[in-house]
Amino acid sequence: MTRLYQKIIILAISLLLGWAGWQGLNAFLYHGSGGLSKQNFGASNVKKMNKTKEDWKKELSPEQYRIMFEKGTEPAFSGKYNNFWEKGVYFCTACGTPLFRSEDKYDHGTGWPSFKEPFSEAFLEYHEDLSFGTHRIEVRCAVCGGHLGHLFSDGPKPSGKHFCINSAALNFKPEEEALKEAPEVATLAAGCFWGVEYQLSHLEGVIATVVGYSGGQTINPTYMEVCTGKTGHAEAVQVVFDPKVLSYEALLRKFFVIHDPTQKNRQGPDVGTNYRSAIFYHSEQQRQIAEKVKNELQQSSRYSGKKIVTEIVPFKTFFRAEDYHQKFYEKNPERLRPIK
Repeated sequence: MTRLYQKIIILAISLLLGWAGWQGLNAFLYHGSGGLSKQNFGASNVKKMNKTKEDWKKELSPEQYRIMFEKGTEPAFSGKYNNFWEKGVYFCTACGTPLFRSEDKYDHGTGWPSFKEPFSEAFLEYHEDLSFGTHRIEVRCAVCGGHLGHLFSDGPKPSGKHFCINSAALNFKPEEEALKEAPEVATLAAGCFWGVEYQLSHLEGVIATVVGYSGGQTINPTYMEVCTGKTGHAEAVQVVFDPKVLSYEALLRKFFVIHDPTQKNRQGPDVGTNYRSAIFYHSEQQRQIAEKVKNELQQSSRYSGKKIVTEIVPFKTFFRAEDYHQKFYEKNPERLRPIK
């Protein structure tokens, strides 16, 4: 019997070491894969919807509830939005939060709706998923907490993002209808994103903000990588706002007030291309408004003849910054700098 016990113990230890080795390899392959670093896992800063699973069970179909609140998956190629290409916005089927735009949808060939960019990073949250012996990034709606799908790193450039989403978690609305309901998104850079987020987040009409990196070429950069200036990214803030309360033009005018747009690749003591002033426009209308505001300010006497060096460039992708950067001054009020 002693030899049998020894064999059992040796087998148990071997299985444990094998499992630990698999997890270590999985984590190595997973980290920096173009998805997110572990520091980005967890909840977003948006206001949560306070409903129980029993509430959702009453409001959703059995299939919608199974997928969103029991973390189910619909069979490949079975979802109604897998081969669907109308223009509009995909909202959360549970709470109505805008999640993805039709222009960011593409055919990945895997059998589920695939997107290369979210409506806004502020409306998503990410969690580790260790089910089925794999290490994946689960994507949830930040408002209701409903399971949407997973984020992979095999998407198209420049982001490499592949949001693989269940159709049952989405509710598509055509462009004309969606424009009446969905908020607007702006992506702005004006130096260190801590203060920029703090000031813009307190404007009336702003729904949510999230800080991150935009305008570079490196996929899923870390803060330390961005600080070297080698990734090409600017520290940016993505602002979700209600255009019926706060117009894009009014938001830009505030943006120009809270920093010095005549300083090239710096803001005060912060020096580097990552601190540059930039407007990453999401539409032709945003570009026109940005050019108009910049030209008006340049012709005014506000900057004493100095040239405004703010870049106005098309938005391509946005990588959420590490969690400790989000709402930095609200988490660290003792470090709050004087604001204008």
